[in-house]
Amino acid sequence: MRKMLLRRTAAGKALALSALLVLALPGTAYANTVGVTVKTPGATMGPGSAFSEISTDAACSSGLVSGGGINQAIGTGTSSNGNKINGTSPSPDGSTEYTGSTGVVGTDVTHWLGIGGSGGAVNASFSSTPYAMCFSSSLINHTQVVMNKLAGPTSSGTVGLVTATCPANTRLLGGGARITPASVGSLKPIASFPTFNDSAHGFGQKAAADGETNPDSWTAVGWNGGGGNSNNTTYAYAICSGNNINVAGATVKVRHSEVSGPTAATSGRTVTVSCGGNDGKLVAGGAAISGGNVTTTNFTGPGSVGDHLNGSYPSDSGGTPVGDGTTNAAHWTAFTHTGGGSSPNTYSDAWALCADDGV
Repeated sequence: MRKMLLRRTAAGKALALSALLVLALPGTAYANTVGVTVKTPGATMGPGSAFSEISTDAACSSGLVSGGGINQAIGTGTSSNGNKINGTSPSPDGSTEYTGSTGVVGTDVTHWLGIGGSGGAVNASFSSTPYAMCFSSSLINHTQVVMNKLAGPTSSGTVGLVTATCPANTRLLGGGARITPASVGSLKPIASFPTFNDSAHGFGQKAAADGETNPDSWTAVGWNGGGGNSNNTTYAYAICSGNNINVAGATVKVRHSEVSGPTAATSGRTVTVSCGGNDGKLVAGGAAISGGNVTTTNFTGPGSVGDHLNGSYPSDSGGTPVGDGTTNAAHWTAFTHTGGGSSPNTYSDAWALCADDGV
């Protein structure tokens, strides 16, 4: 009788263990297959003349761009005020830009442009370094670019805010911003960030907050420091998953940080934000120089018309840009700068998009 009881006990333990394994298997079967490799060709010198720009390209030898960035060397002294970002945006071939009709403008894009511009001052230290976030996933194997644009801003101290929204049933993976023309030296994009096309976010006027998931849109903000031009245009780009992909199990989490400054004339500020261990892989990021509280109030411009961006790029935890071929980037840094005047009540913002495809 005792032997039979022992057999039953052993059998019961085996069944219980089997049940635990069955319960555990679904959890272990889901693993994030998102991979990202950062590609960058290094720095290109310039612009070398006032009121001009240079276009640099980072290309994915494999994978598709989910986003990208730019970092600028600006030198020192007052001439550093003249270097500014004019664009950080996708391209089908490394030179062509999406500036025509709005809507879905490209699919499976593999190039990212970093476009550096100049105002009224230049020096030999100016350079631009582009970064492409080369994305792979066993689920999301196609992407599409959505572009939207806005005429303006044309008058001094005004913003031109425009939002590009992903098609229904897709996931936002990243985005970018661009202004034209380069000949208007006071014109620049001062913000490029993830958001939602809903009333809670002012249909793109409020940025996605830290911890929010699955934003569906990307906003770009143009800022005019004084030069008027009826042809001024601000462009927003959203990088989205392809159509007919079931992304119900995929999650894109937003990480955001805001810090005070820069406020003194001819000064800079960096802010870095990170994807945590359970957030997913860093696939894109954004940056802004603003009037602050960008996730709770409609976007407002910073404290001076000369304020601009000089960097939005993948980095280490200390804000140093990562190198070519990096596969474990987990941080995004924004580099902001004032012009020749003081800039009270100015803030700097950085966003990271962290993706888990749930496969």
